[in-house]
Amino acid sequence: MNIRDLGNFDKMITPVIIKILFYIGVALAVIGGLIAFFGGIFSAFQQGSIGPAIGGLIGGPLVIILGILLARVYAELLIVVFQIHQNLVAIKKKMVDGE
Repeated sequence: MNIRDLGNFDKMITPVIIKILFYIGVALAVIGGLIAFFGGIFSAFQQGSIGPAIGGLIGGPLVIILGILLARVYAELLIVVFQIHQNLVAIKKKMVDGE
């Protein structure tokens, strides 16, 4: 990829950015899940109740799993749009070259 490609929008750089954003989303899901997990446990010790601990034990892993799943689905949907674009560009190029 060179400067001309960037200036003419011949190459898409967004799919690379989408992958980076996916990994950021995974990291945020893991951090959020760990905060929910340990927050529930610490809250249970402070309150002397088992309810927050159960919420943390269930909610923490659930946040991690659903967060990673949602990040993946969102990233895949965005990448599909760019793959459609690449396929349409290839079809257009074949039609122009064939004429």
